[in-house]
Amino acid sequence: FKGLVPTYHNEHRVRCKDGNWKWVLSRGMVISRDAQGAPLRMVGTHTDITERKNAEALIRQQAFFDTLTGLPNRRMLRDRLEQEIRHCKRDIHQLAILFIDLDHFKEVNDTLGHESGDQLLVEAGRRIRSCVRDSDTVARMGGDEFTVILTDISNTDHLEPLLQKILRSMDALFQLGDEQVFVSASIGITLYPLDATDIEDLFKNADQALYVAKGEGRNRFSFFTPALQEAAQTRVRLASDLRAALSDNQFRVLYQPIVELATGSIHKAEALIRWQHPKRGLVSPAAFIPIAESSGLIVDIGEWVFQQAAAQVQKWRHKLHPEFQISVNRSPVQFRHADSGQASWGMQMQAMGLPGEALVVEITEGLLLDTNEVVGEQLLALGDAGIKVSLDDFGTGYSSLAYLQKFDIDFIKIDQSFVRHLIPDSTDLALCRAIIVMAHALGMQVIAEGVETAQQRDLLTEAGCDYGQGYLFARPIDAQEFETLVQMI
Repeated sequence: FKGLVPTYHNEHRVRCKDGNWKWVLSRGMVISRDAQGAPLRMVGTHTDITERKNAEALIRQQAFFDTLTGLPNRRMLRDRLEQEIRHCKRDIHQLAILFIDLDHFKEVNDTLGHESGDQLLVEAGRRIRSCVRDSDTVARMGGDEFTVILTDISNTDHLEPLLQKILRSMDALFQLGDEQVFVSASIGITLYPLDATDIEDLFKNADQALYVAKGEGRNRFSFFTPALQEAAQTRVRLASDLRAALSDNQFRVLYQPIVELATGSIHKAEALIRWQHPKRGLVSPAAFIPIAESSGLIVDIGEWVFQQAAAQVQKWRHKLHPEFQISVNRSPVQFRHADSGQASWGMQMQAMGLPGEALVVEITEGLLLDTNEVVGEQLLALGDAGIKVSLDDFGTGYSSLAYLQKFDIDFIKIDQSFVRHLIPDSTDLALCRAIIVMAHALGMQVIAEGVETAQQRDLLTEAGCDYGQGYLFARPIDAQEFETLVQMI
């Protein structure tokens, strides 16, 4: 209008008589001015661009927001975090980044279906959003992972009540249509600029803290510390070393007796892998098994353990007892890798002249909920081969009677958390009795794990428990020590 440019071009909104808003593109030029240069007459056009603007808004929504929950996505989160870091530098504040992961989401998704899983994610996002301030950012990173940016953190002591609030909100009942489910959450926290100043480093820190929270039992939170960074680096190094451990014969198998409580006799044992690292010494299975599972190496490692156990039970059936059994743990990852090219355990035992019942395969409760057809087929194939199946850590997961009957479980192992505080007239004793009665009614035998005292043994025996396993009888020992122990009885 001042004559600085020959034409004008402007996008703006106008309100129509019906109350709706439309986007309009106005283009034109001034064709006459007065003596002072002010416009007198203009010519131009008005174009309705509402459809284009709506399309642009939709594209932006899809580019920066999660389509399921409506929360910011990873891209938007990064933009917000960059902005908040600039504010922190200017105002000398700190911020917190929370990585939140839903515990047992996969089980809900697999058992109730993806529609219920989506409902759970939407409600989880809403609950997290309700726990924080409007100035904070809640984003969905994908899957069942959420990230929160908490701004203007003046005192980290104020974070704990908020973290507890989020955990409580996740721990409450979720109503998914006609179904009611309970889940929980694990949270990893890192602080800017205390822990790191680079965005990628902050994400790594929060992820390491989340790893610890989940490893410590879930439904809890963990702050990043330099020690976690060191632990993460150790995991990376272990993963590298693990690849050479099998070919370099660094693994060995120990055997822990499973004692018949009524007689004290030993005709069963559990095979337990140990890693003798050339530099680190004895590495705990708790440290390397998760790494082996995540890398897929557990398939080859598990196969090696089976072959060692099969050869050992063949010897002990001749030397110790004609019906000796050895239990071998089998990871869910092994069940999902049916196409690994290895012959089935049943076929290998048949080739060795071993009956299937010489082997017991120990599985976790979560495996029963796996809807992968390959898993179900393999469980049934074990039974067809005569191989027994034992359900490990019973009482800590999601088993139901329907699953126990469907897959023909032979043994139930009572988790040591129920045995640890076993005393007369205790709740734990009542639970153990209930498990024993239920198992026997379904034709299963019961093994109690973690038996450490004579009182625990006696209470379990009186309750009708079939077998016991724990330090009261023996720690895991090598094959020669095991033979000596059995021959002394």
